[in-house]
Amino acid sequence: MITKKTAKKEEKEEKKVAPKAVAYFYAIGKRKTAVAQVRLYPTDGTEKGILVNDRKIEEYFPLPRLRELIKSPLLTAGSGVKFDITAKVNGGGVNAQAEAIRLGISRALVKFNGELKKSLRDRGFLTRDARKVERKKPGLKKARKSPQWAKR
Repeated sequence: MITKKTAKKEEKEEKKVAPKAVAYFYAIGKRKTAVAQVRLYPTDGTEKGILVNDRKIEEYFPLPRLRELIKSPLLTAGSGVKFDITAKVNGGGVNAQAEAIRLGISRALVKFNGELKKSLRDRGFLTRDARKVERKKPGLKKARKSPQWAKR
């Protein structure tokens, strides 16, 4: 005889599904006031490339120097696996955004393969650069510059 309790137990057991394979590897990178949310999607040969805020990397970062900065962790990893990368980034300037994306990609690569951590760490890709602009204090002209002192 099936009671309400056994029926509920059966429903709960049906809802428990085996965990599926990881669709992507996620990490956050920060630099100054820029924050980047990065997702690495392992692909099977068909690459879409790198998308930043739903735009191609060449369109978002026209400077080749910044594109190379972003791709540097992938070149260091040199793994046989290809990735589609999407990044949502806001805040800061273009250089800070590029460095935030680089940190996010590096962290996601470590989640993908822990053996890459040493090589990425040696090149400084996993180090969070926490330098920010110092705030302006009251009574001062800038963060540290004080008004000219007059004796009388």
